[in-house]
Amino acid sequence: MKFLQRALSTVAVVALTGTVAAAETELTVYTAVEAEDLARYAETFNASYPDIKINWVRDSTGVITAKLLAERDNPQADAIWGLAATSLLLLKSEGMLEPYAPAGVEELDPKFVDKDTPPAWVGMDAWVASICYNTVEAEKLGLTPPTSWQDLTDAQYEGHVIMPNPASSGTGFLDVSSWLQLFGEEGGWEYMDALHNNIARYTHSGSAPCKLAASGEIPIGVSFAFRGAKSKADGAPLEIIVPSEGVGWDMEATAIVAGTANLEAAQKLVDFTVTKEANEMYNTGYAVVAYPGIAKPVEHFPEGLLDAMIENDFEFAANNRAAILEEWQSRYDGKSEPK
Repeated sequence: MKFLQRALSTVAVVALTGTVAAAETELTVYTAVEAEDLARYAETFNASYPDIKINWVRDSTGVITAKLLAERDNPQADAIWGLAATSLLLLKSEGMLEPYAPAGVEELDPKFVDKDTPPAWVGMDAWVASICYNTVEAEKLGLTPPTSWQDLTDAQYEGHVIMPNPASSGTGFLDVSSWLQLFGEEGGWEYMDALHNNIARYTHSGSAPCKLAASGEIPIGVSFAFRGAKSKADGAPLEIIVPSEGVGWDMEATAIVAGTANLEAAQKLVDFTVTKEANEMYNTGYAVVAYPGIAKPVEHFPEGLLDAMIENDFEFAANNRAAILEEWQSRYDGKSEPK
């Protein structure tokens, strides 16, 4: 009898364990968020949703965007957490996103929310272009600090500038699309032709040019402001320069992939991304977040940067992305780092 009771207890435990295991949902989430932040994001999300496990697939913006487009007819992702809004607009135009209005979305700054009802994507935070200038290395080379984008075409900077490849990096693409908006199509390509003469190489990461400038490998890195502020706070001899013509910007955003078999769990993920708690988390990595009143001042964030943000035409950038990248690669890809 005792043997039978033990056996039945064992069966009950196994059954209970099986039920618990079955209750856990796994979400495949594609992201371009900095790798160092992913564990923190998952931990914070799981504090509210312990029954949902996130399996991250992380790469640069261009690679993730290309991967999603390649999988259009056989989606492998359930959701996207942290991809450029320009990429999500492209995916939306292809019918690849599942519209959803997360609880509390009305609390966000409207410019961070897709205009459709319900929205196809919801913004999280914004990153803004800037120039990271290593004062020590520049002085060794006898360089003077640039004050504008046009200054970077000066012959004194030949071989001393690194910027991201726009086909790989969201930061690189916002640079290129903003120059085409600032200088016009013809003027934009003329500017990039001149800038190309001074480029040492194009990286496949948006943060890499600033990190390389911070380490002294290159005096000038075209990157984004928060990366520069973070490196300067760590002691790097950087000046973070806001070009006088204005700066491009983009936002990280979240969306549900159309056709996911885990729709309810994906909706919970998106619900979480618009909360105050999530936006406080974004603010540790970005100075501008979607929830008004959350962002705290960032040490070394350059004055005047937010005022210098251009009236970015996201529709232009998204609708012309393929043509812009094709033209850019035909002109400049020879200086790109190996993938």
